[in-house]
Amino acid sequence: MAFSFERPLVELDEKIKELQKYATKNKQDLTREIEFLERKLVDKQEEIYNHLKPWQRVEIARFIERPTTQLYIDALFEDYIEFYGDRVYSDDKAVIGGIATYKGKPVTVIGHQRGENTKDNIARNFGMAHPDGYRKALRLMKQADKFNRPIICFVDTKGAYPGKAAEERGQSESIARNLVEMAGLKVPVISIVIGEGGSGGALALGVCNRLLMLENATYSVISPEGAASILFKDAALKEIAAESLKITANDLFELKIADDIIKEPLGGAHKDKPAMFSSVDEMIEKHLKELKALDGDALKEDRFEKYMNIGQFEEIEE
Repeated sequence: MAFSFERPLVELDEKIKELQKYATKNKQDLTREIEFLERKLVDKQEEIYNHLKPWQRVEIARFIERPTTQLYIDALFEDYIEFYGDRVYSDDKAVIGGIATYKGKPVTVIGHQRGENTKDNIARNFGMAHPDGYRKALRLMKQADKFNRPIICFVDTKGAYPGKAAEERGQSESIARNLVEMAGLKVPVISIVIGEGGSGGALALGVCNRLLMLENATYSVISPEGAASILFKDAALKEIAAESLKITANDLFELKIADDIIKEPLGGAHKDKPAMFSSVDEMIEKHLKELKALDGDALKEDRFEKYMNIGQFEEIEE
């Protein structure tokens, strides 16, 4: 599958394959022509991917082939043991988590888990958690706090599930409780937005000491379509809304909401998953090392200062 903005790349790639096929069939040497098109393809890739618009990054962030939380867990952690259930109602498959070792040290890993295909997406409710999922996450966080284990969260959701059943079981209360409890944790908390970080559903795993974002990830109070529907009365104006919302990693880093940006392979995380895992690994190690130098009270204070500084501004006298 190719995005609409990738069409020029697809056309160039098709021309290269046609020339290669023609050269083989007719036993002609078209090496120079093929190399010229290959260089042109590389230049075009850099031109497109280095100047992506906000909506184009949204499309990449939502791409079904993008690595999921489970793939990051499998690649980066050892001895992973998944825990199930919230001890209140059920086990929500839209949130996964458990204990593992990272560089030989125990950690707790939690994340939204969307499906990798249609059937899996339905089973996992497209990564949109019910209250049970957030209560499961909180149970793991409190356990990590008790046993002094750092917490690594992977954020990848359009938002908390807004259905009737979720509201009946206390959706807003479960998210609010996570925010309160996470603020008071005395262990390092690193949250990584690996895809789409939507609304309170993302924030329920996002009250952290360090918020990291993949280069093409997004983090927003509302989807571009939702914002366009409210502001412009037309969801088709989603591209304008995406620009206005400032939801990209670069925007949020500039606004001092995101603490670091994790560069993706050219074209997105799905283009080279091993390279993506390696880049995330480096960032986790770097920030975990910095946070481990702080004691429990200092970690709480660090988290408090992070969120108190968001949205500050200075008045300039003319």
